[in-house]
Amino acid sequence: MPGSAPPRRSLPDATGSARRSADVAEVAALLEEAARTRVPCPPVRPLLPEADIDAAYAVQQLHVERAVRAGRRLVGRKIGLTSPAVQRQLGVDQPDFGALFTDMAVPEGQPIAPGRLLQPKVEAEVALVLGTDLPHRDPTVADLLRATAFALPALEIVDSRIADWDITIVDTVADNASCGLYVLGGTPVPLDRVDLRAVTMTLTRNGERVSQGTGADCLGSPLTAALWLATTLAGLGDPLRAGDLVLTGALGPMAVAAEGDEFTADIAGLGTVTTTFASTTTEGAGA
Repeated sequence: MPGSAPPRRSLPDATGSARRSADVAEVAALLEEAARTRVPCPPVRPLLPEADIDAAYAVQQLHVERAVRAGRRLVGRKIGLTSPAVQRQLGVDQPDFGALFTDMAVPEGQPIAPGRLLQPKVEAEVALVLGTDLPHRDPTVADLLRATAFALPALEIVDSRIADWDITIVDTVADNASCGLYVLGGTPVPLDRVDLRAVTMTLTRNGERVSQGTGADCLGSPLTAALWLATTLAGLGDPLRAGDLVLTGALGPMAVAAEGDEFTADIAGLGTVTTTFASTTTEGAGA
């Protein structure tokens, strides 16, 4: 039934107590209000037990469940914190993940309207689209390769409902892994035609290079990141399924975006993907 939530999308309840349940609900309300009003909120970590990532994921899951009940369609996951340097900065030793919905997708050629995001930053990634399910609790690289229909170049426009990006792992996980929007390239590439570990990436803003990296900069390979996600979700009873989109993580540093900026990512072997941020004056002129 359109708009109803498939049972597989429910993660186990991680609240653990009435107090944690109240904290989770309070944090979810703060983040949803920030998204609604377009006014960032203070860090939410003081409201959750210190370093309690399970509680942060409970906030995220509450957001997902409410979004699905409101009619939004869940289409996949994004992986964050794939850079060892960022992991060290936030004091963690593993990535995180967030939920992707159809209304986060921006077609190439469609400008991103002013004010749609709070404090956007852009990063270039490899996107995978699954052709078959990955239900095993201990998937292998071979399972992942067989299950992946194709790869695409992608731009993830990350955003934070937390003021000034003042985040720890608890803040970003609760905030749906700082998800914002995403843009996919239009030419699918089977995995037997590209070595994802060896791909090189260049990200430009208004024609000037602002980031570069390789597939190896994403946890050693985008496939390694995707395998971590598949294993984690299968262990939670919510495995990746056929048709799911996976944004595997940044191949290089993110770049701040402003009105009027145009970003293009060139990922060798996968092609290019471009997005633009409309300016207020442009929007007004076209009205």
